[in-house]
Amino acid sequence: MKRRLYQLWDSDLAYAWRNSNVAVLATVILTLLLVGSVGADWVAPHNPFDLASINLIDALTPPIWMEGGNPLYLLGTDSQGRDLYSSLLYGMRVSLFIGVSSVLLAMALGVVLGLISGYVGGRLDAFIMRVADVQLSFPAILIALLIDGVARAAVPAHLLENIAFPVLIGAIALAGWPQYARTVRGSTLVEKNREYVQAARVTGVSSSAILFQHVLPNVLGPVLVLATVHLATAIITEATLSFLGVGVPPTSPSLGTLIRVGNDFLFSGEWWITIFPGLALVLLVLSVNLLGDWLRDALNPRLN
Repeated sequence: MKRRLYQLWDSDLAYAWRNSNVAVLATVILTLLLVGSVGADWVAPHNPFDLASINLIDALTPPIWMEGGNPLYLLGTDSQGRDLYSSLLYGMRVSLFIGVSSVLLAMALGVVLGLISGYVGGRLDAFIMRVADVQLSFPAILIALLIDGVARAAVPAHLLENIAFPVLIGAIALAGWPQYARTVRGSTLVEKNREYVQAARVTGVSSSAILFQHVLPNVLGPVLVLATVHLATAIITEATLSFLGVGVPPTSPSLGTLIRVGNDFLFSGEWWITIFPGLALVLLVLSVNLLGDWLRDALNPRLN
């Protein structure tokens, strides 16, 4: 185990990470945000969703360093008396869950379609790529809004809150699969003519085994880079949908929901209700983007 860890630490990728101040800083920030959000039940000083612990008298309390601040609320409270710092941690966990889930679903769908499209070719390839081209001609947020709106219109009103998370994850995933499909298709077109694929065909290996056991491991590099960058886009898309009021339910607010709620108080003096969720969203997305950019450069053989 120690030997494997040493080999991993001594690898070219780890060496490139250690020599990139931006990548190290982004990793530290992202790690702190992940620990705080995933461990919100233990890290957060209050439970913002426990109605018994909320005191309306403490509503609109400013941050601790301002006049009128309360030591119990580091970043102040919102209009309902909920601790803003605790709400940020819980809201970030919701945003990360939706972002990661939608990226995994989009990656799985796009990789499978890209493999099939590149390996089979012909009319099936043309059909899948034309669908991807049409979808890429529209902004992802519009595609997600359309899918989310259709799903909400088709489901009874009393069930909307129960399916809000699956619908939102599916909408963001269906808006992002074409990028994976096009990337994997391009790599598959190159890999399917390699000698190891020809040898597998001659020995009678099935097409599905060739795709998922031989071709797939050799096309995952660009996919992982794309997934890292797409995660930031998915988080922003979720925040935008929640800000517009068509995202997660109010009982499980995300960063976008917190920004939307605080926007009503931005010009009334209670700026912290929307500024701090906005800063948390910026830090989260920026750290993921910086890591994605570094990973893309580190895995690019032309830059090494």
